[in-house]
Amino acid sequence: MELRVTERLDNELSIELAGEDHTFMNVLKESLLETEGVTAATYDMNPEQSGGQTEPILTIKTEAGVDTLDALEDAAGGITERTTALRESFETAAAA
Repeated sequence: MELRVTERLDNELSIELAGEDHTFMNVLKESLLETEGVTAATYDMNPEQSGGQTEPILTIKTEAGVDTLDALEDAAGGITERTTALRESFETAAAA
């Protein structure tokens, strides 16, 4: 996955995620919204209304004192935990 920071302020971060689609972006956005200290998480991938942008741009806003990159890392870790739990449940069910 190729990431490019497009803007970074004290409590706001915008990152371009090359090659991703709505499926992944929605999962990431929802995980971010469940992360402590995150006040907003959105993404935009509409090239016609975004000046020709073709890759999704994720924007994260956090409370004062909460690092946006740490929040992104926590959200990604949450996705990993959920997919691991799903895989383990599936393997248990398949073995039964």
